[in-house]
Amino acid sequence: MVWAAPVAPSYHRERSVGRAHGRKKAAMFEWSEEHLMIREAVRRFVDEEIRPHVEELEHGDMPPYDILRKMFATFGMDVMARERFKKQIEREKAAAEAVARGEEPPPRKESGGDGGGMTMLPIIELCRVCPGMVTAMGVSMGLTSAAISSKGTIAQKERWVPELLTMEKVGAWAITEPGSGSDAFGSMKSTARRDGDQYILNGSKTFITNGPYADTIVFICKLDEGNPPEERKILSFVLDSGMPGLVQSKPLRKMGMHSSPTGELFLDDVRVGRDRLIGETEDLPAGGRDGAKATFMQERSGVAAMALGIIEECLQLSVQYAKDRVQFGKPIGEFQLIQEKLAKMEVARMNVQNLVFRTLEMGAAGHSMSLAEASAMKLYSARAATEVAMEAVQLFGGNGYMSEFRVEQLARDAKVLQIYAGTDEIQITHIAKDLLRA
Repeated sequence: MVWAAPVAPSYHRERSVGRAHGRKKAAMFEWSEEHLMIREAVRRFVDEEIRPHVEELEHGDMPPYDILRKMFATFGMDVMARERFKKQIEREKAAAEAVARGEEPPPRKESGGDGGGMTMLPIIELCRVCPGMVTAMGVSMGLTSAAISSKGTIAQKERWVPELLTMEKVGAWAITEPGSGSDAFGSMKSTARRDGDQYILNGSKTFITNGPYADTIVFICKLDEGNPPEERKILSFVLDSGMPGLVQSKPLRKMGMHSSPTGELFLDDVRVGRDRLIGETEDLPAGGRDGAKATFMQERSGVAAMALGIIEECLQLSVQYAKDRVQFGKPIGEFQLIQEKLAKMEVARMNVQNLVFRTLEMGAAGHSMSLAEASAMKLYSARAATEVAMEAVQLFGGNGYMSEFRVEQLARDAKVLQIYAGTDEIQITHIAKDLLRA
């Protein structure tokens, strides 16, 4: 798989969009000097603040949140997040006031900038050492805040989003249930039942990132109006830890990503007001399913940056080991089969890095990926990272199977990229359906 260069299903369609906008922009093929300065600073932080604590993070003795908050404060990420949020809310309020006056709202500005490069770089560097920290961070400041920002009212955004963006509060996005998995909506049993002006929530969720420690939880369920489950509306509510009837489990034990706490949620007659219903309406224009799918797209596009960090670290460790390890009187890097492994790793690194660069270019140009494109990128990147990590273990031989050598941890961590945010099989379905519609 890593030999193949990935192609997004809607590539030609996107090129037409770019020409229509009259935008001419040089393709991104390497990090800029500014990017490299940020990368070096992040690497220093990782070396000083995270590497010394990998064992504690791996064994669940240290939740990752305090280190993440320190990183945000060190690089001013918390201040920048608050400033961006403030400007966003100001624009939304101005647009709402214009509509109230019967005027056309001001046009939305394109994102511009580097399309998110300053966000991607910390993800890549953290994933070289502790990928689970990125999962914990991404679900909190990414998925949870995005679920509220995309469909919530201005009041709801002001109430919950700022503290999620800065990691002051830990967020969880709760959709998966014990009997669902890939069929998240069809098998969903969690319900919301109207009770006057309020709702009564019941159900359970599993495999919830940050679940044990979450302060703010986006709970996705079906509206029970006495109708068949397949006909019920999908609603999302914002919950706070400590609410009566809400129980958050202890962290679950799992194969990898140990620095990312995962747990279960149990709701027994949790009573909430309409102010906690995202959008404060049961009839959002795009529907609850589309809101959840948009969150999935964001999650899938972020997997490429995570995969790149794992691949880069595995490659660096493998090259050094191939130079140092001597067998049959010479370094193993002189054997052709070892060289083939290193070559495949480098091909994977180049391909996944190009996917990351493409994502940044699209963001800078004000474009977003389709669901199928995000699925294509996620599918390739996850497979590439898993294959590279397993080849690194093989290259290290018996040492690669021992936890004192870091490729063992990276191989365990990489595997989940093929499972969460939609399994490989689900990604293939989305890509194929998009191709067949063309």
